[in-house]
Amino acid sequence: MSELVYRGFTQAELDAGYDNSNAVADSALLLKAFDNRSDMIAKEFVEFMHLTYGNGTRNRFDYFSCGNRKAPLFLFIHGGYWQMRCKDTFRFLARGPLANGFNVANVGYTLAPEMSLTGIIYEIRLAIKVLRSRADELGFDANRIYVSGWSAGGHLCVSVLDETGVQGALAISGIYDLEPISKSYLNEKLKLTSDEVIRLSPARVPLVRKPVVIVSGSDELPELRRQSLEFATLRAAERVPGTYSLLEGHNHFSILTELEKTNGALSRMLCMMAGK
Repeated sequence: MSELVYRGFTQAELDAGYDNSNAVADSALLLKAFDNRSDMIAKEFVEFMHLTYGNGTRNRFDYFSCGNRKAPLFLFIHGGYWQMRCKDTFRFLARGPLANGFNVANVGYTLAPEMSLTGIIYEIRLAIKVLRSRADELGFDANRIYVSGWSAGGHLCVSVLDETGVQGALAISGIYDLEPISKSYLNEKLKLTSDEVIRLSPARVPLVRKPVVIVSGSDELPELRRQSLEFATLRAAERVPGTYSLLEGHNHFSILTELEKTNGALSRMLCMMAGK
């Protein structure tokens, strides 16, 4: 009989429980479509792609102006379990926030194993600080920043909620307890320490009392749905502002189209959080 490594899962079951790409049959096609749509919007804002916020090769952000220099900033952080993908694939997500009157920053970061998770969070914090310092130049309200992220980015956006100027977070299909990650195949590159599991898990540290909109898809892997529901339940018990939603008919990848669309479910949630 195989050894149980986490919550009644064998090693193989736990690894499969967090393998989103394998769970969604057409994930490669969806990502290719994301790339194509992102290439299109990049051509419209070509002079504002790959702006620098740090010394690392991936310490870059894309900036999209909605045309209103007093509008809030929507800052998006990509996923890929902190070790895959890049910001370029997710530029297309600026469409929805732009149409709803947000300026948009799409932020990249150094991946594991080159960078530890502690270091990645530091980079996202640095990106926010640099963006705020350039608010007048770029044209957005430095005191109205809404951070968002998908998958690993959902973890990262909640992890920097305490930064000055950040008013709330839209966390999409995120990871909030790192223990199962540390026991899975994903830790081969992440190399999480026991200290990091406690210190960097949003569900294990004091909650920041700013609104967090927590969302996952009904067709996501059960562990992803559990992570979102349990974190939302924890926050509700502590009476911290925020909401939880399960979007019917969406998997880990298709859920992002609800942010791309002007009137998509995620776009509406963002607008509601920002009082629009």
